[in-house]
Amino acid sequence: MSNITATAASLAANSTTALPSDLHSLVSKLASVSALQDWLKLFVIGGVLETCRRHISEWWEQLMQALWITATFDANDEAYRWMLFWLSRHPMWENARTIEVSTRRFGLDEDSDDEEDDDCEDTRKVSYLPSLQNTYSIWYQRHYVTISRQERSEGRWSMKESLQLRILSRDLSVLKGILDDAREAYKAAANKLISIYSADTSGGWNYMTSRPKRPLSSIILDPGIKELLLNDARDFLSSRKWYSDRGIPFRRGYLLYGAPGSGKTSMIQSIAGELGLNVYIVTLSRLGMDDSSLNELISNMPRRCIALMEDIDAAFTTGIKRDLPSDIKRLRKDDDGSDDESDEKRRHEGAEGPGSDFGSRVTLSGLLNALDGIGAQEGRILFATTNNYKALDPALCRPGRMDIHIEFRLASRYQAENLYKCFYMPDGPEDADAEEVDEGYASRRSSTEASGDEKEWEEENADASERTPLLPSSPSSPTPSSPEPPSSSPSHSSRPNSHLPSHDLSRSEVRALATRFADAIPEREFSMASLQGYLMAYKSRPCEALEDAPQWVQKEREARKERS
Repeated sequence: MSNITATAASLAANSTTALPSDLHSLVSKLASVSALQDWLKLFVIGGVLETCRRHISEWWEQLMQALWITATFDANDEAYRWMLFWLSRHPMWENARTIEVSTRRFGLDEDSDDEEDDDCEDTRKVSYLPSLQNTYSIWYQRHYVTISRQERSEGRWSMKESLQLRILSRDLSVLKGILDDAREAYKAAANKLISIYSADTSGGWNYMTSRPKRPLSSIILDPGIKELLLNDARDFLSSRKWYSDRGIPFRRGYLLYGAPGSGKTSMIQSIAGELGLNVYIVTLSRLGMDDSSLNELISNMPRRCIALMEDIDAAFTTGIKRDLPSDIKRLRKDDDGSDDESDEKRRHEGAEGPGSDFGSRVTLSGLLNALDGIGAQEGRILFATTNNYKALDPALCRPGRMDIHIEFRLASRYQAENLYKCFYMPDGPEDADAEEVDEGYASRRSSTEASGDEKEWEEENADASERTPLLPSSPSSPTPSSPEPPSSSPSHSSRPNSHLPSHDLSRSEVRALATRFADAIPEREFSMASLQGYLMAYKSRPCEALEDAPQWVQKEREARKERS
């Protein structure tokens, strides 16, 4: 046994001493092969060349960065539309050979001021744009500029565009000049429009569309309401330093509540146009919306804008709640059963109906924190609308979050008269006795109730009502000047002026008809949207609209009884 062990040890020693000589001989033999020597030379030369190439490429890139200014515009950004609009009107396309033909309007309604086409033809204008994956060159103030549009994949199904400008200059003022020209050209074309933005799934804002600015004179409300909102908003926007000096957060909130169709959304659109602000729509019931995403959306708003939360009372399945839904609470409850709710909180939240587990994940505390928390955006104006004022939590309605509350009631006779004038008053200079507009601030109570103004208006028009006989309260009680019409379709041939279009009536005649129309409409019974829908059926027939008003009132009342 000992002999075997000694033999194995000697063999191992011999093999260990023989190993280096074998490796040395192997390397010697390989080095003597001429082909391998050539390969080693190529490898060394290739490595040196690649290293030089990389260094030269880095130096060249640094040189280009020093000589060129590169600017990239994302398709979701407003500046992207500025640039495309500016490029679409550049004379470079006269010599271009590869272009993209488009009818996109870049958020602009270019035909808004055009005369109406008798043939109702499509008048969308054609624009020429840089095509994708191509590079174009232009000269701007003696500087060479290259333009390219790229499209890259974002996710599985979406594609995103971007525009890149490269300017052969070291002076950033050239890029600033291009941006200023593009912005001014776009604003000149969009001076009668407001832009609407909606939230995307990544916490940012996407451009939706543009809407024409609505004249404030087209909004028919009780006296003082329009002036209160507009003047207060203007005063807020010009008071940044005042807020800063006193340590008050620079935010303002307005809660518009009342009957559906009373003009809340129209008023917001008109104020946005008067102040030149874009509108950012916050949809609290959007799929995937929670406290974190809501805070991110509010934080990503620009300083000067209008944040709009419509129907804030109906945005949640079970209303705005102080806590998370019950299914989330069950997942997060503690071992001691801390998810038990008090009777008071149950009454506040309301009973959960079927499907409440799939409601919004935004809680009241999260909404309040987004509106006036430590990270809330400043400089914005918040407008919230609701049809059910009592359903809102008092914490949401307090000053600092909703500073001014305005009630939009059903139409008064004052509104009915002015809506009639808005439809049928002929063009021309105002008469000397035209009604004056209240330009000052109105108190909240007088603006919302308008009881004093309505009484004053009724007293001023009492004499006119006595001078002008009222229309019959129902079609079954005719007057001498209006014979009883058939029940199927009223006939107006007996009235000599019943078919007169509005442009054949004088301003004084329209005012007299408007007074009679207001007397035929019950006080605070119909919305302005209903009255507008009725007058739209008589767009150029003011006399017929006046004569058929009592019948329309009767039909609406009967339809309301049937629905109830």
